[in-house]
Amino acid sequence: MLLLHSRSGEICRAPEDLGGNALPPDLVWIDLLKPSPEEVAFVERATGLELPNYEALSEIESSSRLRVVNGALFLSAPLVYRSDADDPQATPVGFILTQEHFITVRFETPTAFTTAAQTPSPNPHDAFAGLLEAIVDRIADLLERISGELDTVSHRLFRSGPVEAGSDRRPARAQADLRVILRRIGRSGDLGSKLRDSLLGIGRIVPYVSHNCSAWLPAEEAARLHTLHQDLHSLNEYEQHLTNKLQLLLDATLGMINIDQNNIIKVLTIVSVVGVPPTLVASMYGMNFHNMPELDWAWGYPYGLALIAVSAITPLLWFRWRGWF
Repeated sequence: MLLLHSRSGEICRAPEDLGGNALPPDLVWIDLLKPSPEEVAFVERATGLELPNYEALSEIESSSRLRVVNGALFLSAPLVYRSDADDPQATPVGFILTQEHFITVRFETPTAFTTAAQTPSPNPHDAFAGLLEAIVDRIADLLERISGELDTVSHRLFRSGPVEAGSDRRPARAQADLRVILRRIGRSGDLGSKLRDSLLGIGRIVPYVSHNCSAWLPAEEAARLHTLHQDLHSLNEYEQHLTNKLQLLLDATLGMINIDQNNIIKVLTIVSVVGVPPTLVASMYGMNFHNMPELDWAWGYPYGLALIAVSAITPLLWFRWRGWF
C-alpha cells in the first residue's frame, strides 16, 4: 500500500498508473506499507532512491541501520505493534530522509504511524520529527502501562498475596495465583524487552540525524531532535528501573514458589519420619515367633497399640518442640 501525505495532512491516492514517475507537488511524506514491487519501483523512479527490503531492514548491525548514501540517510529500527494483545510483536521499520523527501518502509501498522498521520506537516523534515515524537510518546505510554502492571503485581504479591501468613486459602489455589503472577511478569518483561530494542534503535537515529543533517536541517527541527534525545535518555533510565523491578518481582515470585514447595516437602518428611517408629513396632510384633512373651500377656494387644501410639506421638512432640511446624 502506498500512502502519500500532503502538507494539509490529507492522504493522497497513489497514481493509478504506476508506470510514471510524477509525485504530487505538495507531498511531504511517502509511506509504504507492505509495498508491492510495482509501488517500490514507482517510488524509486520518482525519488531516485533505492528502497530497502524486509531483509535489509532486519539487519542488526549499526552500519546497516544507520548509513548515508549519496546524501540520503537510510535509517531503520524495530518498533512494537500489537502491544494491546497478549503477544506483542516487533517489526523493522525503515526511514529515508533527504532534503526533498521523507520515506518510510514498513510491513505492519504501529500505532505511532496512525497518530503522526493525523498532524499536518509543512515539510518532510517536520514530518520526520513528528513521526519520531509520536514513536517516543507511544513508547512512553507503554512503559507507563508496564509500570502500572508491575505495581498491581507487587501489591498482590507482597501485600495481599496468596501466600500471606495466616491465610486460610488452599495451597493449590495459592500455587495457581503464583503461576498467574509469574505469567503477568513474563508478559511485562517480554513487552519491556521489545521496547528496549525500540529505544535503542530510535536513540541511535536521533543523534545520527542531528550530526549528519546539521548543514540543511532547519533550526526548529534540530531543536525538536535535541528534545527527543533528552526524552530518550530519560526513558532509557526509566526502562532500566522497570527492568530492575521486573527482576525483583521475578525473584520474589520464584522464591515464594520455592517456599511453598519446601513446605510440602517438609510435611511429607514429617509424615514419613512419624510413620517409621510405629511401623517398626508393628513389624517387630508381627514376626510371630513362638517364644514371644507378649503373646501370652492378657494386655499384650493394648500394650502393642499403646506402644505404637507413643512411638508416633513422640516424634511429633519433638518436631513441635524444635519449631518445625
